[in-house]
Amino acid sequence: MTSQTTVEKASREPEDTPVPAPAKGLRGHPWLTLFAVAIGVMMVALDGTIVAIANPAIQQDLKASLADVQWITNGYMLALAVSLITAGKLGDRFGHRQTFLVGIAGFAAASAAIGLSDSVTLVIVFRVLQGLFGALLMPAALGLLRATFPAEKLNMAIGIWGMVIGASTAGGPILGGVLVEHVSWQSVFFINVPVGVVALVFGLVILRDHRAENAPRSFDIGGIVLLSQAMFCLIWSLIKGSEWGWGDPKTLGFLGAAVVLFFVFALSQKNVREPLIPLAMFRSVPLSAGVVLMVLMAFAFMGGLFFVTFYLQNVHGMSPVDSGLHLLPLTGMMIVGSPLAGAAITRFGPRLPLVGGMVSVAVAMFGMSQLTIGTGTLTMSLWFALLGFGLAPVMVGATEVIVGNAPMELSGVAGGLQQAAMQVGGSLGTAVLGAVMAAQVDAKLDGNWKAAELPPVDAAQLEQASSAIEVGMPPVAPGTPPEVAAKIAGVAHDTFVSGMSSAFMVAGIVAVVAALVAMLTKRGVNAEAGMGAGHI
Repeated sequence: MTSQTTVEKASREPEDTPVPAPAKGLRGHPWLTLFAVAIGVMMVALDGTIVAIANPAIQQDLKASLADVQWITNGYMLALAVSLITAGKLGDRFGHRQTFLVGIAGFAAASAAIGLSDSVTLVIVFRVLQGLFGALLMPAALGLLRATFPAEKLNMAIGIWGMVIGASTAGGPILGGVLVEHVSWQSVFFINVPVGVVALVFGLVILRDHRAENAPRSFDIGGIVLLSQAMFCLIWSLIKGSEWGWGDPKTLGFLGAAVVLFFVFALSQKNVREPLIPLAMFRSVPLSAGVVLMVLMAFAFMGGLFFVTFYLQNVHGMSPVDSGLHLLPLTGMMIVGSPLAGAAITRFGPRLPLVGGMVSVAVAMFGMSQLTIGTGTLTMSLWFALLGFGLAPVMVGATEVIVGNAPMELSGVAGGLQQAAMQVGGSLGTAVLGAVMAAQVDAKLDGNWKAAELPPVDAAQLEQASSAIEVGMPPVAPGTPPEVAAKIAGVAHDTFVSGMSSAFMVAGIVAVVAALVAMLTKRGVNAEAGMGAGHI
């Protein structure tokens, strides 16, 4: 049976698959399965933001260059993004329980190795390994939930799963700040070891392997190579574009290579018996809309959140811990809203919650575009809370739409698509909104500098000042008189806030487009089919 026939059959005949009896005991129990996978997912989600707080301490301790420190983050992001879909295919082939457990063990071991490293080169190498093992975890977690939960409870489970990811992502800076300030930068990584051991023990005891009857039996090695190269070129161009310049031949070269490789990959999938991504999957309009929606949501959310941290720390002068605490309304609303969103999606379907969620995100982004230097905590908290309230149903609903509209034997690939869409969207949002910020700073800085009657500076000095102001830092040289330093800080913060306002306006427009895309979604047609997987 070809992959296209498999996709079409699963889409047409979900009612023909029997639903297994509820699991008895610990192994395979749905809610215990959710608990087990949530521990592992929490570990990976935390690492996405917690390490940023540790980077300055790592730089000082290991005498690393700025480029080295950037690679600590970029190496992890690249390895994760490039490997997600392939990792999902591994789960479909060998079982999601196995890939999840390997991911847990590898991620914890790589974390311990980073903490024991005495050079930045080793830190980067083990961060790449962290990303590879993290890629095994995320699609496997979704595959296990899809196969374990009955259809009427799956959205609630995905809601709690999304809550864990949201809380861990937003809580990373708080926990990272506490650990770096009071313990060491190594503790940011060592904390994954006991968490990983707990997750591994629970996984061994609780998780049950679910293998679809039509699970793939071979690998599309050529497709894996092409897709990995295409994803690398895309993410790398987005990471380096702001440094090289968006019109630079290197940036355009990597973007062009990504387009060509994606095109060749798509052509190759038509001639393989068991392709990495059966293109027939994308005949499902809701599934395709879900992938696009996830990209746009991550664009607005991650791209916008990138500037919020600089706004809180560099404009308002907060510590990393304080800035994390100010984001608690966002975290809290995601924690509260995700299970509620799961219940609402189960009852009403995903379309209405998804549209409403993205409208809330758009309103929050437009509201945040009005933040000023003097905006108080209450006003900020209201916009952050609305953003969290809007994100919750999108995280849950888009995941259900993507995974639920894919046949069971491709649930790992679908989970990889969902996570890869988030990585691409986040990278794209950070890159594009960063370019918007840079353009606004370049347009405003010279005039603001002259209006403040500051000493004249040449073009090179102005360009150097722009780089600092793009992250909200006043370019004050040592020995500058206090009154002049205060004027420079005022110009820097005014210019940064102006750029941030433009970036949030763009993010709001993207969120509006995402709300329109959400109107194309509907409940997963294969949700019931997923319940018929064989138990091994």
